[in-house]
Amino acid sequence: MTVLDALPRPAQKRIALHVAPAAERALRAGHPWVFESAIRKQSREGAPGDLAVIFDAKDRFLAVGLYDPASPIRVRVLQQGQSAAIDRAWFADRLSAAAAIREPLAAQGTTGYRLVHGENDGLPGLILDRYADTLVLKLYTAAWLPHLRDVLAALDEVHPSPRLILRLSRGVADLAAPYGLSDGLALVGDAPDAPVIFEENGLRFAADVVHGHKTGFFFDQRDNRARVRDLAAGRRVLDVFAYSGGFSVYAAAGGAESVLSVDVSAPALEAAAANMALNADNPRVQDAKHDILVEDAFVALERLRAEGQVFDLVIVDPPSFAKSAAEVDRALASYARLARLAVGLAAEDGMVVLASCSSRVTPDQFFETVTRAADDAGRPLVWPYRTGHALDHPVGFPEGEYLKCLYATVMDE
Repeated sequence: MTVLDALPRPAQKRIALHVAPAAERALRAGHPWVFESAIRKQSREGAPGDLAVIFDAKDRFLAVGLYDPASPIRVRVLQQGQSAAIDRAWFADRLSAAAAIREPLAAQGTTGYRLVHGENDGLPGLILDRYADTLVLKLYTAAWLPHLRDVLAALDEVHPSPRLILRLSRGVADLAAPYGLSDGLALVGDAPDAPVIFEENGLRFAADVVHGHKTGFFFDQRDNRARVRDLAAGRRVLDVFAYSGGFSVYAAAGGAESVLSVDVSAPALEAAAANMALNADNPRVQDAKHDILVEDAFVALERLRAEGQVFDLVIVDPPSFAKSAAEVDRALASYARLARLAVGLAAEDGMVVLASCSSRVTPDQFFETVTRAADDAGRPLVWPYRTGHALDHPVGFPEGEYLKCLYATVMDE
């Protein structure tokens, strides 16, 4: 008996739902979520993972998705417009379509990337990341538990791998525990007893796929890290919110004179130093002076400025500041403060790289906020260049567009 044998199965009888007119319009436009507040009629109560069929006001099929009674996102839509059997073959088709999008990465010296980006790849609430020969599956809703057998069978068909690690969000972990599932469990092979090594654009990194944040690494900034490598030659680089040193390693590989990695987490910066050491055979990495600073980012930026330090390239990649609409104003204030501090540390004609991963903050809000903050600081940004999502993080609906990044030269008024 395997751990999967204990999992529940979805009910044979589907749940019939009717939703409000606004939700009908959103579903027809391809939105992958149905909120509890949008449901106006429901045939029966359901368990996590039961299939819910949504009909319009004229009882015509709109969509089918995974029902989750514990979430305000009551249905995560799998199929829209035309009815389909949700089974192993259906999952295999979705996984194959996602794999086709990522094919160009194989030619870039990259063995670490996102294979499935949740809703944006048609598998809402499910993330699949590749770390060389290790796959990491993360679930953000317990609605996937009854379908895990079919998902794994489809995965073995499309992406066979000697090791598959299960990661669970906090709420899902509590619901999965009675079935013998836990965060970091090896579903295929054995759990690694050391960080997993993978390559990204020809550079090597290590990720703790069992205990690390998210699935162990942030793949979404890969293209921005590559751009930093192109900009770093001969520069003094400051990497704020450095985490495990992704931007720092790329800057060193680009020929940076020095790199200072700042993060409040000592273990994260230990990982950054280890990632730098993994690439020590690269002469540029070997020649770059690398220092780490364990300190709150805002405190560190204020102190470095008070000390009169300056950098030719300042990278600021903070965590999400707005997880709800109510937090947007506070998030924008934080971005403005970071922008003022960043331009204050930039040398004359230096550059700043400012990023946001807050989906609640729109690109226009972010870019306007940091640009205005730099103006207010008397150090306007010129020749700005904006980037968004990499190809393994496609955007399939408005809320799916979370990543924004601005590159600009800092001038004195």
